[in-house]
Amino acid sequence: MEMMTKKERVMAAIKKQDVDRVPFGMWYHVPHVDQDPVELAEVQIQQAHSYDLDFIKLMPFGNYGAHDYGLSCTFYCTKDKPVFERKFAIDDPKEWTELEPLPGYFGNHGKTILLARQVRKQLKGEEIPYIQTIFSPLTTAKKLAGPKVFEHMRSHPEYLHQALAAITETTIDFVKLNIEEGVAGFFFATQCANKEWVTEAEYDEFGVKYDLQVIDAYKDITYFNVAHIHGDNTMFEKVANYPCNCINWHDRWAKPNMAEARKISDKCFLGGINEKWLATAKAEEVRD
Repeated sequence: MEMMTKKERVMAAIKKQDVDRVPFGMWYHVPHVDQDPVELAEVQIQQAHSYDLDFIKLMPFGNYGAHDYGLSCTFYCTKDKPVFERKFAIDDPKEWTELEPLPGYFGNHGKTILLARQVRKQLKGEEIPYIQTIFSPLTTAKKLAGPKVFEHMRSHPEYLHQALAAITETTIDFVKLNIEEGVAGFFFATQCANKEWVTEAEYDEFGVKYDLQVIDAYKDITYFNVAHIHGDNTMFEKVANYPCNCINWHDRWAKPNMAEARKISDKCFLGGINEKWLATAKAEEVRD
């Protein structure tokens, strides 16, 4: 088989076609540079070249969306200290009604769009697919209030629905602007499709409803669309049925394993690396 380009390899894998080798990608936060979209783009492209990655998952700091809505953060800007949530933005349930849709280019959303623009610029035509990281609206709400979001969900559902609608509108505008910057797709992360936090019915009402609105904004436009199911004890089957063509989860330590997941979904799986082990492993262990 002839050697494929990175884009050809990724597209073939997504379509479950033959590939010259299994596509390889990995990602990790780089908090010493992630406040500067120009330098972050440079570092991520260097990583892609150093490890011969077949795609780049853009790595803005994880609270970029919530920070624009008032989450107070401490930025250490060092390699070993990620952004720290200093004070939640929402305490009283009534405060959810104060959230309004933001332009997709506002604040840190805008810096994250610049990251996509810089990656395209610095690649200089090199065909490495790059995908943008986005969060489910309920995940953003949880970042704004912490576990209280689930209390408010039950005590004042109408307030939370109003906020989720605003966050969804912001996220959709952000998605559209990223498409203009040439992203191959989106890494849609949900951290709340978890049975420890909500029931299936609650996630249908406060999660799925808004998740699908966001995904509908790009599913027929971009070709590399990943649903990331965060944590353990998740609603894997529910999210696996989202209209994305790839699924990513903690398959080395969270259920289901890949064999079990294959009985649930025939989509392309991104996995195979235990990130907990990788974070503490020695270089020679990784090489082995």
